[in-house]
Amino acid sequence: MGDCIFCKIVKGEIPAVKVYEDESVLAFMDINPINDGHTLVIPKKHAENIFEIEAKDLLAVMEVAHKIARAIKESLKPEALTVVQLNGRLAGQMVPHLHVHLIPRREGDALKVSWEMIPGDMEKIKAAAEKIKGALR
Repeated sequence: MGDCIFCKIVKGEIPAVKVYEDESVLAFMDINPINDGHTLVIPKKHAENIFEIEAKDLLAVMEVAHKIARAIKESLKPEALTVVQLNGRLAGQMVPHLHVHLIPRREGDALKVSWEMIPGDMEKIKAAAEKIKGALR
């Protein structure tokens, strides 16, 4: 937490171009934007990822992400919007503070988000589903 760049932004120790702020959530422009309008939405209370954040804080982040997404659509008129939330370095998370990327998209932009659709083994799919269901609390 002490070295967390997003916590420093929340405290005002590092400047940010803020888009929205309330008691529990902050939205600001990404300084390494993929496209114009690339916005980050974070909880003010530090949580490294989706596994650590309290449900109420995650809900607050997603409510603000929804509000900002609609504002991006109205103001910037993108053709589409990519919403990304990564958890852990292997998933591509660079800053260990939960954040949601809102990335306006236009035909031919540089961002490539896709994967090949390969049918899975239904028995493995069903087995994984049973394990997940068994772990629900």
